[in-house]
Amino acid sequence: MPTAGLLLAGCAGPQSALDPGGDQAHALFSLFGLMLWVSGAVYAVVLAGLGWALWRAWRRRGADARGDATLVGGVDARLDRTLPVVAGAIVLGLTVLITGSFFADRALFATRAAPALEVRVTGHQWWWRVQYRDRVSDGWIETANELHLPQGVTVRLVLNSADVIHSFWVPNVAGKLDMIPGRTNRLDVTARHAGWYRGQCAEFCGTQHAHMAFAVKVEPPAAFRAWLAAQAAPAAPAEGRGAAAFQATCAACHAIRGAGAAGRAGPDLTHVAARRTLAAGALTMTRGNLQGWIAQPQAIKPGTSMPAIPLTPADADAVATYLATLR
Repeated sequence: MPTAGLLLAGCAGPQSALDPGGDQAHALFSLFGLMLWVSGAVYAVVLAGLGWALWRAWRRRGADARGDATLVGGVDARLDRTLPVVAGAIVLGLTVLITGSFFADRALFATRAAPALEVRVTGHQWWWRVQYRDRVSDGWIETANELHLPQGVTVRLVLNSADVIHSFWVPNVAGKLDMIPGRTNRLDVTARHAGWYRGQCAEFCGTQHAHMAFAVKVEPPAAFRAWLAAQAAPAAPAEGRGAAAFQATCAACHAIRGAGAAGRAGPDLTHVAARRTLAAGALTMTRGNLQGWIAQPQAIKPGTSMPAIPLTPADADAVATYLATLR
């Protein structure tokens, strides 16, 4: 009974391809169901054939012992008549799978010719840069490690990699697509069910591949527009020990729009405290985790590009407190 419960637990949740929450994921789920039924039927036929072969061998041994050539010949004749039927069933099964694959492929690319909201997603070792087109300024609104999607609206994800091959995957919303250095791939997604989901890099990309996740929120279009407007706003000018320490040590790698920091090596931190996670899903977003990440990033995520920041405990506390206000 506990084993059955564990198996059923994989059929739902924020990172399950068996719980589709978008048009593209549903098309893939339907294809999976078709393949499961056809493959299950083939498996059943194979087992039945194996059982028949064992039974026939047993009968044949008995016939040989009795010298009954008629029985042996009769069994072989039935086998000869059965083979064309089995071959026809195999061809039929393959035809069904090819047809299902064709229609699933059509469903995945059905929106490609229509205009769509464009979002850039760039994979880094080991985090995600996410940029939304600002229709007011025609510029780009940048965030990191979190993807927001308007419910029922097709979004065109423009996928790139800054270093090695990554793979974008949100099982509940769409299938996988590789992110290859020097090449741009596009993936259309139409999320239907509001809620939080989890995305993950699905291509081994280094020591922290397992800690390269991102949160996905599907929300009504009005809520999405409000969130995007808040993301477009610059951070309030800040003064004090935390802001000064950030400018002295962190601004070379991180940007905070409105605060004079314009680094590009690391994630944009303009509204970092509004995100659900920290360090690409490695930590939940809290002030304490911010301070721990600033002080000892290599202890939390060995191999990450972020070095340990040489701050006094008081300065680290002040920087974490400052970043916790950026919502």
